[in-house]
Amino acid sequence: MITNIPRGTKDVLPSQINKWRYVENTFRSLCARYGFGEIRTPVFEHTELFARGVGDTTDIVEKQMYSFKDYGQRDITLKPEGTSPVVRSFVENKLFADVMPAKYYYITPCFRYEKPQSGRLREFHQCGIEVFGSKDMMADAEVIALAKDFLELLGIRDLELRINSIGCPNCRAKYREALQDFLRPSYDQFCDTCKGRFERNPMRILDCKSPVCQELAQGAPHMLDYLCEDCAAAFEDLKANLTAMELDFTVDPGIVRGLDYYTKTAFEFVSNTIGAQGTVCGGGRYDHLIEEVGGPSTPGVGFGLGIERLLLVMESNGIEIPADEPADVLVAVMGDRARAFGQKLVHDLRKAGKKAALDLMARNLKGQLKYADRIHAKYTIVIGDNELDAGKVALKTMAVSQQREIPIEDILKEIEN
Repeated sequence: MITNIPRGTKDVLPSQINKWRYVENTFRSLCARYGFGEIRTPVFEHTELFARGVGDTTDIVEKQMYSFKDYGQRDITLKPEGTSPVVRSFVENKLFADVMPAKYYYITPCFRYEKPQSGRLREFHQCGIEVFGSKDMMADAEVIALAKDFLELLGIRDLELRINSIGCPNCRAKYREALQDFLRPSYDQFCDTCKGRFERNPMRILDCKSPVCQELAQGAPHMLDYLCEDCAAAFEDLKANLTAMELDFTVDPGIVRGLDYYTKTAFEFVSNTIGAQGTVCGGGRYDHLIEEVGGPSTPGVGFGLGIERLLLVMESNGIEIPADEPADVLVAVMGDRARAFGQKLVHDLRKAGKKAALDLMARNLKGQLKYADRIHAKYTIVIGDNELDAGKVALKTMAVSQQREIPIEDILKEIEN
C-alpha cells in the first residue's frame, strides 16, 4: 500500500453516507423554515482572520491551527471554525447593506491539530448558523431554539441546555482583576500556556484542558457576579425568552466557551452518552467580532455543531437513520440484441426518474438475479432475444418472487404501480 489515511481523518464510505445526508438535509430543511440562507466560504483563509477573530490566547490559535505559507509567502490557515469566515464574507461583500437581520447557515469541513479521540478528529465537519444585526435576546433564544429543534428532529432526547453570560469588555475589567487576584497565588503551578494567559486573558485559564490547571481554578469567581447592568439585564431577558418558548435550561457559570469573540450569551447542549467530550453543540453572542474584522459595529449570535460527534450521540441513543432507497429495477439481459435493448431501456428509465441498474460484469442470468438481490432491487426485468421478438418482457417482483409477462410498452406503468 502506497500510503495510509492521515491520522485524525476519516473516510466516509458509500455505506455510511446516508447518515451524513440525513443529518445535512434535516439541517438544511430546518434552517430554511427559520428563514436562514446557506453560505459557503473557502476552506482556507488568511491566518490573521483567526488570530484577530478567534483570539491569540485560545488553544485553537496557540496550538491547533493548520497554518502555512503559500507560494506567494502569504500566511494561510485551514479554517478551524465556521464563524470567522462567514463574518469575513459578510464584511467583504458588504452584506451589512442588506435588510437586517442577516441569517446564514453553513455546512463545512474544519481543521484542528489535536489528539484524535471519540468524536474529535483533525479534519471534522461543522454545521452552524449566524444571525447578524440584532441586539435583542430574542435572536439568542431563536438560535438556541433552532439548535434544540434540530437535535430533536434527529431523535435526540437526552440533552441538557446550559447557559451563561460572559459579560462584555466593560464588566470584564473588574472580573479580570478579581480572577487574577484569585489565580495569582497558584501562578507558578500553572502550565506554561496559562502563565502566558494570566496577563493577556486570564479567563482562558478557566478553559484549559490540563487537569492541574482545572484543579487550581476550582473556586474561581464567576463572571455572573460581575456583570454590568446592561449584561445582567440581557441575561435575564434571555432567560425570560427561553422560558416563554418552554425551553428548559440550567445556568452554568463554568461555561466560558473556547473562543475569544464571545460576549454576553454563551450556551451548550451537553450529552452524557459520548464520554468526556460531552458538548454536542455550543454557541453564543459576539457583538464586536464584525467590527474587529473591519466591518461596521454589528452584533451577532450563532452556534456551531460537529457532525461526527452528533452521529456518535445518535448511535449511542440507538437512533436508526433511514437507509437510502434501493434500486427500483435491475434489467437482466440474455443475448446481444437484448443487451443493446437493455442499455436503451435503462437509460430511458433513468430519464423518467427511476433508479435503474444494468449488470456491467457480464454475469449469466442466475448471477444477474443474485446481483438484483444484493442491490435490493424492487423489480427485475428479464429480457432475451425471444422476449424481444414477442414484444414482451418478464417482470419479477423481488419481495414476493412473483414473475409475470408484460408488454414492453407497459414497463414504466407497471414499475410505477
